[in-house]
Amino acid sequence: MAATYKDAGVDLDVYAESMSRLPRLMHRTFSPRVIPSDGGFAGLFQLDFAGKMFARNYQDPVLVSGTDGVGTKLKIAQVTGRHDTVGIDLVAMCVNDLLCTGAEPLFFLDYVAMGKDDPARLEKIVQGISDGCVAGDMALLGGETAIMPDMYAVEDYDLAGFAVGVVERKRLIDGKKIGEGDVVLGLASSGLHSNGFSLVRKIIADAGLGWDDAPQPVAGKTSLGGKTLGDLCLEPTKIYTKAIRAVQSHYRVKNVLHGLAHITGGGFEENLDRILPKQVDAIIDADAWTPQPIFRWLQETGNVETSEMRRVFNMGIGMAAVVSEFYADNVASQIREHGIECQPIGKIVAGTGKVQYAKA
Repeated sequence: MAATYKDAGVDLDVYAESMSRLPRLMHRTFSPRVIPSDGGFAGLFQLDFAGKMFARNYQDPVLVSGTDGVGTKLKIAQVTGRHDTVGIDLVAMCVNDLLCTGAEPLFFLDYVAMGKDDPARLEKIVQGISDGCVAGDMALLGGETAIMPDMYAVEDYDLAGFAVGVVERKRLIDGKKIGEGDVVLGLASSGLHSNGFSLVRKIIADAGLGWDDAPQPVAGKTSLGGKTLGDLCLEPTKIYTKAIRAVQSHYRVKNVLHGLAHITGGGFEENLDRILPKQVDAIIDADAWTPQPIFRWLQETGNVETSEMRRVFNMGIGMAAVVSEFYADNVASQIREHGIECQPIGKIVAGTGKVQYAKA
């Protein structure tokens, strides 16, 4: 009997069904700058639209690109069978990085690798990616789905994302204008975002708990408000596009945003310090905001040192904006108008390019 691809674990008819479900999820993200090319070998995006470069009058545009994944948060989605939010995480981890340069997000590409083709599951995953692109104001221009039965277990899959944006060279945000007296604003995260999940999963497993459990406080310890661990851990990463772009548009002729840092793995000390000039330090007041209960619960349950928590997790702040002191209150207010909690959490002082925490 002749061997077939299906015998090897890849059914091309099922794959065709999977692909047929995706165009509508892409089309809902398209802007007029996208040239439709369903069935083509690559996505098309026009740089000149309506006679204006990017329809934004860019004079000296610089393209910005970034790539990222979701990490072991995917294991929770796979175990719980909830696949419709991790795509948002995928977009967020890429577009939030782009924003730190001052870039306008343009388009996104995804890569999905699966152990077995599953049209319904793939549709849910890409629905999340599509939702993330809508929130991030970028077109889902294309992607790739690979079925690799010998590389992944039947229920396993992995995601990677690729984002492209543009910024006017003179408006590039790189931290060089950060100076003494600037204020550090903290933009609230939605929770754990997509970092530290190897530690999260270990703490929960060691405690003998499952994703459907809603732990009750014991001996005065932190309450999770009746929410399940699955709900809390799969809360998607916050996307900051609309808030940051609104600030940039409002202060288009002023130098207000001196630096932006996406707070991911490594916390403030390994993300904010990346944009600090060597002659200043950032002093962060950890008492200026209250992290979501999941952080304290993980620390108490896993007996994790505070320094380790700060290094692994965002601790409730998903992005830090370094702004001119004169505009700090107005910028914070404008960000809050877009549904994101924001408040001053630190100051820039003379130093050597490091992040420090204020002593209690």
